[in-house]
Amino acid sequence: MPPSLASLDSIMNDLSCRGWSVAAHFLPQDIVGHLAGETLQAMQDNKLQPGNGGQGAERSADTGIREDFILWLEEPALTAAQRCYLERLEQLRLAANSALHLDLSEFEGHLAVYPPGAFYHKHIDHFHIHGQRVLTCIFYLNADWDEADGGQLRLYLDDERYFDILPQAGTLVTFLSDRFWHEVLPMKRDRMSITGWFKSHGPAAA
Repeated sequence: MPPSLASLDSIMNDLSCRGWSVAAHFLPQDIVGHLAGETLQAMQDNKLQPGNGGQGAERSADTGIREDFILWLEEPALTAAQRCYLERLEQLRLAANSALHLDLSEFEGHLAVYPPGAFYHKHIDHFHIHGQRVLTCIFYLNADWDEADGGQLRLYLDDERYFDILPQAGTLVTFLSDRFWHEVLPMKRDRMSITGWFKSHGPAAA
């Protein structure tokens, strides 16, 4: 029997209490498999570009601190599986606006592949351009990942404490973009995710 999908109420409770959440089984396993296959195929077809190029006015912000390859999710190139993910995120957006009053509006996101040995140094996702990045959403696509593979997301809770998260397939990590510094540790095999942000044109979230 397939596992139940992650509860949006549980994610909202985590965000309300501590500002971050880790939720397994955010999408059905077959959709996760399609997303992983499509991402790997896009990489093999050379459709992904180095992530340190940034986007728009943020183009130079990440230069020298990251080694991933990305492909922005944009119409009309979205696949059925990608639309399924975005529809589930829309449910999350509505829940967050209702429960947490975050005033989330549009989502921007991209596929991300880190080859073996790659990393993303410690950084924060909050930019004061083109609207505020309020809620970071990272969805992992890596089957059978374990500690020895590396590639953990290290989420800094404060100046002294951090929490390491394995990039297991089907897991969604969400956190308030302006509160949590984070990094991606080096890995021993290809690491795939869909990374993105809900934005707001109003004041930044507290």
